[in-house]
Parts: sequence; C-alpha cells; structure tokens
Amino acid sequence: MSLYDSVVHVEKVRGTHRRATLPTGQTIDFGVHGPIAAHFRLEADAMPLPVDYIVASTAG
Repeated sequence: MSLYDSVVHVEKVRGTHRRATLPTGQTIDFGVHGPIAAHFRLEADAMPLPVDYIVASTAG
C-alpha cells in the first residue's frame, strides 16, 4: 500500500549537475557546492545540493 508516489524525472546534465523535472513541468537544477566540492576535489559550478532543498522545505 502506498500513501504517495512521487513521479519525478532526474537527468544528468554534465559532471555533478543534475536536473529534476516535477510533475508540474517545473525543473530544478542541483549539484554540489562549497566544502563538499572542496572535500571531494570537484571542479563544479556552485549549485544547491539535493539536501539543501529538503532542509529549505522543512524549515519553510
């Protein structure tokens, strides 16, 4: 039994850049930034992490 099924499409754009498409058609771009990129020695554009969206939605 399922209470809610999320239908989201996530695609790799390049490197650590990902794009999610929500059922409404809205797109959200995410990747890595700051200390996490530095720790893993990644050359990446500063983009929000997926967890940044989770924290924002919980705190909002």
